[in-house]
Amino acid sequence: MFEDNIEERITLAMERVAQIQQDADYLNAIDIKVLKDAYADYFSRVASFISYLDSVRMAVDSKTFDDYSLEELKNINTRLYEDITGSSYDTSFANPAYAVEKLGEDYGQIMSFIYVEIRSLIVYGFENRLAEFTTVVELFLEVYCSFSDGIPEYKTLKDIVYWYVSDYSDEFVEYRVREQIDSSLGFATDIIMNADLSDERYLYRFGEYISDNEIQTSRFLASLPDESIESMARTFTEGYRIGFVMGRKDITKKKTVNIRYCLGFERLVREEIKQFKEMGLDTTVYRSAVNSINKKMHIRVGYYGAVPNKQMDYDHRFDCALYMDSAFVERKIGALKLAYEKNSSLAGVFGGPAVMEVFGEIPFEPVEKKECLRLDEKQQRLSVKYDNESSAIVNKYIKGEERSFTIIAYPVPEIGEHYEDIFNETVTINTLDYDMYKDIQTRIIDALDGSSYVEVKGAEGNLTDMKVMVMQINDRDKETIFENCLADVNIPVGEVFTSPVLKGTSGVLNVSEVYLNDYKFKNLKVYFEDGMVKDYSCDNFKEQDKNKAFFKENVLFNHDTLPIGEFAIGTNTTAYVMAGRYDILYKLPILIVEKMGPHFALGDTCYSRSEDVKVYNPDGKEIISRDNEISVLRMSQPDKAYFNCHTDITIPYDEIGCIAAVYPDGTRKEIIKNGRFVLDGCEKLNEPFKASQTDL
Repeated sequence: MFEDNIEERITLAMERVAQIQQDADYLNAIDIKVLKDAYADYFSRVASFISYLDSVRMAVDSKTFDDYSLEELKNINTRLYEDITGSSYDTSFANPAYAVEKLGEDYGQIMSFIYVEIRSLIVYGFENRLAEFTTVVELFLEVYCSFSDGIPEYKTLKDIVYWYVSDYSDEFVEYRVREQIDSSLGFATDIIMNADLSDERYLYRFGEYISDNEIQTSRFLASLPDESIESMARTFTEGYRIGFVMGRKDITKKKTVNIRYCLGFERLVREEIKQFKEMGLDTTVYRSAVNSINKKMHIRVGYYGAVPNKQMDYDHRFDCALYMDSAFVERKIGALKLAYEKNSSLAGVFGGPAVMEVFGEIPFEPVEKKECLRLDEKQQRLSVKYDNESSAIVNKYIKGEERSFTIIAYPVPEIGEHYEDIFNETVTINTLDYDMYKDIQTRIIDALDGSSYVEVKGAEGNLTDMKVMVMQINDRDKETIFENCLADVNIPVGEVFTSPVLKGTSGVLNVSEVYLNDYKFKNLKVYFEDGMVKDYSCDNFKEQDKNKAFFKENVLFNHDTLPIGEFAIGTNTTAYVMAGRYDILYKLPILIVEKMGPHFALGDTCYSRSEDVKVYNPDGKEIISRDNEISVLRMSQPDKAYFNCHTDITIPYDEIGCIAAVYPDGTRKEIIKNGRFVLDGCEKLNEPFKASQTDL
């Protein structure tokens, strides 16, 4: 469908777009003057954007783009994104509030969606994906033509959108699948491996929004000696390899690995690609989704540059409400299954992702707008249904028991004047003494094994009061219930974790401030009964119903409730002290924060869809707590066993009153008291606290 007469179609389409820019009377048939002017403005501005982007596309295709000066490239990048950045967003049709103000509620929402979808043309133009480019331009023209006899009925516009996403779901979904597992789709890899990375013009070849963060990151990495880059890359690639070893999985069966990162780190990624190649792995590097069909809320999976407008991402997180119904969900599920079936050989040798996160950006607190689209209750259930069934499909072709992953994080310059110091300290944190932590965490696990439950209580105004039930052990010489998490798949080192027994796990979890899935939650309280979320509140908005909706959308992911999939005790006090020294605690990613205190994860267990694979600690003991009462349903009711989410909520050390193991006879053994480790053999974990006090 995509490729039919594509050259002829794009030529005709762009000729028509040019006419729209020139036609001053195209809405004469509309009697309502205020709407006439607004729609004229909409079509004129969007047509102008498409025409300009087509000229950029042709420059990229002809390679003349590569000869532009740095100043010319910056100007192009600015022009592509200026409509949605800064104060310009206030009067952009990408802003649902502005679109609704100018076009009315229903029409404003749908026309705003269409414009945001049209902005995906930037990617299709830079990647020379002419078929997708043409398809989106034709969507615009179909909408435009529907106004030829006046303002069309709302249903007409909605049908246009519906059949666009439905008709092209097969193509969009299959390409998305291939991007992850097919190394022949090498748009980004080609730039990373072949561009002159000392010439920062290369950053503009990706087609992403480029800010000072990406430029300064690239410059900083360019200043580092080769041995530093090689060492950082080795920490990452070895973590990936060791993940297979620790999971007793055969990495030699795998042929590809997917690197996910943020632009600016290309020098490091280039070295990682080389090191993975030495392991026998080709690399895929795919972009975060740009079309509505493949997006999941505001979450970016894949590589990306600067986020031009996080509020815009938040405003459009539920645009699928325009077209989500049972038929579409079934169509998309079928498309996903067909895509994996067609590419099953590639999926079978895919090893899993290797993820580089960044941190340090100015925290984002969204503004809730009544003009934004939202899922109704039926659509929320359909969303959950799709997540469940799509996850099962992926696991069928990329088997959980055969794949692994690794994840690491680095700061970006936006973190402030101490960027280079924080970067260097982060490298240190990522390479802390493996053996020391292994031994200390073994002591903690030994204290926890054999307990009936773990008690967690807050302090300093923190109202946390949790009773966490744990699995009972039959043979302590061979079995354990906590995993000794070291620096392999989950870098940096520093936690012990388990899948709690849900029955009897109850209480309240409270955190004064925490960032979850990129959003800040203030005074978050989550109430549990038998391990399931019973109630929740936060102080982000004045209206409690908005607070509840905010939590349900961004932590529960539209489920009515979730289980506690993980309870962990973080041990990385070095990271915690570093965060305090530079006052960056709330800028750190959950990857590091989860190592800086006890945390509870809502959703699936850490062993999701791999529960039957035996896992062992370095001491040889099998970790038997891989299931809970929900995940075990995979054997009888698989549609109820998984939630396809896992969100960690961490209590910082300074808000901890006590963590204690409570044994069947009622005796207790404290692990942490008043924010410090008190268990025998854990004294070294308190040394960073003492050193920080000396510094003061």
